[in-house]
Amino acid sequence: MLPAPADRIAVVGILNVTPDSFSDGGRFPSFDDAVAAGARLRADGADLVDVGGESTRPGAPRVPAEDELRRVLPVIRPLVERGVPVSVDTYRARVAEAALAAGAQVVNDVSGGLGDCDMARVVRDAGCPWILMHWRGHSASMQQLARYDDVVADVRRELCRRVDAAVAAGVDPARLVLDPGLGFAKTAAHNWALLAALDSLIALGLPVLIGASRKAFLGSLLAAPDGTSRPVGDREDATTAITAYAALAGAWGVRVHEVRRSVDAARTVTAIRNAGR
Repeated sequence: MLPAPADRIAVVGILNVTPDSFSDGGRFPSFDDAVAAGARLRADGADLVDVGGESTRPGAPRVPAEDELRRVLPVIRPLVERGVPVSVDTYRARVAEAALAAGAQVVNDVSGGLGDCDMARVVRDAGCPWILMHWRGHSASMQQLARYDDVVADVRRELCRRVDAAVAAGVDPARLVLDPGLGFAKTAAHNWALLAALDSLIALGLPVLIGASRKAFLGSLLAAPDGTSRPVGDREDATTAITAYAALAGAWGVRVHEVRRSVDAARTVTAIRNAGR
């Protein structure tokens, strides 16, 4: 089952073991360093540590499955041995299957099942939660696909199609989580519109995960007077604000780089709500 804290929404900690992710690529010179970072995320309150071996930043090239496996499996296994709940951030069925065999509990699929037609089988057979993100194409070309008649209605409709496809393949709908895919084939205006309409996504009746952490649209919002985007590492306050907003809106969880601030924000929102009952 999905992690469900009693006192707040879920907080998923990001652990990218890649050389080129937009925020933390190349941070970990060894597997031991990556494992230690994952353990710190858990100690800071992460309900899941999301391990990814392929960058999905705009423009990122694909990597061979063998490279992805070599990056994630030596991190997942020792984290699981330490009792850390792990999700695998991949849209390759082969990688997901190996990660689940190594002890991962959740598949976080940024393609929503479109990237690999065998992913539904892997998830169905494992009986694990499957995070379906809204996706229109691979990172190298996805920003060319950021065209919508109505971004909220279009994303809702396309996510519903992914849910229908998953259920038709035999996946238990109770295991599905939806992610609107902020920044994936979306402009800053699209991202803000989806956040403003978060209640309409939650109304679909499935848990919703929001992944806004440190993304470019926050850097643009916080730009200097000369138009220079706020550096990636200085976007944490905005990220934490979105965590509080997601908690107020009723999202299932958020996916963030810095866990403790988001845990604190989510617990604070719950305390306010509980005080008013």
